[in-house]
Amino acid sequence: MLATENQHYDILIIGAGPIGLACGIEAQKAGKSYVIIEKGPLVNSLYHYPVFMTFFSTSQKLEIGGVPFVSISNKPNRNEALEYYRRVAEKFALNIRLFETVERSEKLPNGDFEVFTNKSNYQVKQVIVATGFYDIPVLMNIPGEELSKVKHYYQDPHLYAFSKVVVVGANNSAIDVALETYRKGAKVTLVIRGGEIGSYVKYWVRPDIENRIKEGEIKVYYHSELTHISPNSVTIKTPEGLINLENDFVLAMTGYTPNFKLLANLGVQFDKEQNPIHHTETMETNVPGLYLAGVVCGGMDTHKWYIENSRVHAEQIMKHIVGAQR
Repeated sequence: MLATENQHYDILIIGAGPIGLACGIEAQKAGKSYVIIEKGPLVNSLYHYPVFMTFFSTSQKLEIGGVPFVSISNKPNRNEALEYYRRVAEKFALNIRLFETVERSEKLPNGDFEVFTNKSNYQVKQVIVATGFYDIPVLMNIPGEELSKVKHYYQDPHLYAFSKVVVVGANNSAIDVALETYRKGAKVTLVIRGGEIGSYVKYWVRPDIENRIKEGEIKVYYHSELTHISPNSVTIKTPEGLINLENDFVLAMTGYTPNFKLLANLGVQFDKEQNPIHHTETMETNVPGLYLAGVVCGGMDTHKWYIENSRVHAEQIMKHIVGAQR
């Protein structure tokens, strides 16, 4: 629905992931009017996770709003999480606008923000950015990366049954993809820049991938990288020289980055390591009234913040907003 004039709220929250929802709940508890803007479906990042993904965290550590998260096993899966966060949104009747993209923001003379989206515009006192880091894949920047056979997101291993698959990466996403596609009959080759499997790989998964490599069931090239992708093959630069392999799919699990362009457009400054500058207790950025919450706070260090240790950001932000107004 297009608005003919500004819609007014106390707070605008960008991102309807778990932390964005937690911010909405805290705003509601504080008696603040708010709106949550999400460019995709509810908990967009979780929706794009692999279908059979299991969380590292226990269900209790993924809870928000004091709503119990009951799962079949100790560590819930993607589908259970989607159901849980949808029920949380229903329970609190959160004011969410889905499939709406924030484009830019302006600071008004009275200190408020005017936020423009592709569907409407809003005038608010505070803005909370809770966009996570799953929006923009880290590209390899090599010839052929634009081919349809190259995927930076992965959901279901069945698509790759009986195919020749190259998986790029060394951490959880890449290792899960390699194992799942291997078990659906794919011929899997791992390409890893470093000399070993990533240190962040889940402890119960590590023995599995190490044994598959040891038995020769999954081929791995260490200290290697792709240099070229063609419709029917790939070229890999290895310590022994260039290797050309027949190939059907390239699954580039090379990581993702926060939407730095959006943060810059909002006026957020960055330190020399490209981390967005913010106060660690209040979560307020260099722009008064503009806050960061969740994984986005870590910038390129996407292993620093998770749902379980950033849920508190919502309470920290609301405490500062309410305290400042008092």
